[in-house]
Amino acid sequence: MIVTIDGPSGAGKSSVSRELARRLGFRFLDTGAMYRAIALAVMQQGVDWQDRADVEAIASAARLELTDDQVLLNGRDVSHKIRRPEVTAAIHHVADNPYIRGLMVDLQQRLASCGATVTEGRDQGTVAFPQAECKIFLTASALERARRRVADLQARGLHAELDDVLAQQAERDHRDMTRAVGRLMQTEEMIELVTDGLTPEEVVDRLEEIVRARMAELHLAPAKQLPTET
Repeated sequence: MIVTIDGPSGAGKSSVSRELARRLGFRFLDTGAMYRAIALAVMQQGVDWQDRADVEAIASAARLELTDDQVLLNGRDVSHKIRRPEVTAAIHHVADNPYIRGLMVDLQQRLASCGATVTEGRDQGTVAFPQAECKIFLTASALERARRRVADLQARGLHAELDDVLAQQAERDHRDMTRAVGRLMQTEEMIELVTDGLTPEEVVDRLEEIVRARMAELHLAPAKQLPTET
């Protein structure tokens, strides 16, 4: 079974999806971390984003390994580095590139082919896994999402102003919804969950209810936790 959780930045997809996967015994796939890791790889090489050939070559050569709590880029743990603001600001160069997006979608499909998976991102229910048995659209108001982003940055010792984060978020939302490939879309078959006013635990509780109800409809048994593939 594949559970897709799509939604805008700051909706809290990664943290609640990870916990949902743990409760269900499913694999967790953080696709946003994949794009962030590729962006970091390009930045570390000092390549100009306008040089598509070099950018795509770096993406092709990059070795990504994902576990439930780590992202390894060419054998090095970059779990924290990929969350820095400068990577967030550059990620659209990767996400908007059709070649790189094709590489990432192919990798996502291969990782999910080995067992039950909870996967989160922008295009999981539309492009990567249109056949997914359970599709969820997780969202929150713009102000709530910005507040969460500020809190997350401050918790990691980084300075952030709410107005600045709101402006950056609006720009990113526009890019996510208008990009030529893999744009953020909410389809009729997606179950919407608005998380304003909910604690992370309450969000996971509701997600689990949705998935288990769908599993019952399909007569699927709970999964056993599977080893993470690379």
